[in-house]
Amino acid sequence: MSRAQQTSTVEQNTGGAVAPFLAGKNKIINGDFRINQRNFTSATSGYCFDRWTIAASGGTMTVTPQTFTAGAAPVTGYEAQTYAQIVTSGYGSAGDYGLFIQNIEDARTFAGQTVTISFWAKAASGTPKIAVETYLGIGIGGSGGTTSTPAGAVTISTSWARYSVTFAVPSLSGATVGTSSTIAVNLWVSAGSTFNTRASSIGTQNNTFSIWGVQVEAGSVATPFTTASGTLQGELALCQRYYWRVSSTGGYKTLANGGIAFNSTRVYYAVANPVPMRVSAASLDYSSASISAGDYRATNYANDVSVSAIGIDTASCSTNYSAFYTDTSGVTSYYAYNLRTYGAPSTTPYLGFSAEL
Repeated sequence: MSRAQQTSTVEQNTGGAVAPFLAGKNKIINGDFRINQRNFTSATSGYCFDRWTIAASGGTMTVTPQTFTAGAAPVTGYEAQTYAQIVTSGYGSAGDYGLFIQNIEDARTFAGQTVTISFWAKAASGTPKIAVETYLGIGIGGSGGTTSTPAGAVTISTSWARYSVTFAVPSLSGATVGTSSTIAVNLWVSAGSTFNTRASSIGTQNNTFSIWGVQVEAGSVATPFTTASGTLQGELALCQRYYWRVSSTGGYKTLANGGIAFNSTRVYYAVANPVPMRVSAASLDYSSASISAGDYRATNYANDVSVSAIGIDTASCSTNYSAFYTDTSGVTSYYAYNLRTYGAPSTTPYLGFSAEL
């Protein structure tokens, strides 16, 4: 097979997902939307799929995970599982916008390089557009640099097809890169006239967009899609660098072991992160339904006490461990306690630790 065949967008569209499958070429993590640690079913703001966020104003932008029918994925030979469906409604004013975003770590990524962004997409009706932009977050303590780099827009149809744009990312000459810097990849699905420059004048749009296989790579050719790691476990580990969650359903299932009661109302815990996180976890999200602290010594569950609140102990967190506390009543100072689910909860109890950008 020739190099032209290996890297051709047409080749992948018609002949399947051919080589090269080079781990690390795609700087988008979870570009096939398979990792969903938050277990979301519908979102209109904030995080949804791992590493992906929603930013919207004026109208409503609703993202849901959709499952491909077996054999119906857009690339022959790549049996994709999940795609993102984006429904925009109520958009019509100059200041309205809807963006699907991934923040790539480190503003130095692709600086001064030619970059190609590609993805598969389709619309429910008509021929709407998706605009592509990179947006520089110079980081805490940073300065300088070109903030917005519009890459152009593509017009999509009602059938799955691959689209790509190639553009030059500005250099960081004269800039100072701070901590937690980023280069965001923004996919605009609606944009009022206020954002004509950044969103390539796509205008306000109310439609249903389906997107899969997002890839951002160096060079002027959209090579065959691969995830950032090339493996399912590797992609999960990349996501867990920024966020990870432990959950359990039904019965008495352990969420965290070996907490120590500081006094009669608070128990402190430390859990090992599954992979080293980007920085120490800065926040925690949880579902407290049917979570209890149980006396570690108990031979039965009679000593379970209800948990009223859970909080992150940022001072004790590190990249390898996350620390948190539970507020309750009736525990005994300096006793050891487990945090666990009990009964048959109607929702899934969980703890999630975030070091997101």
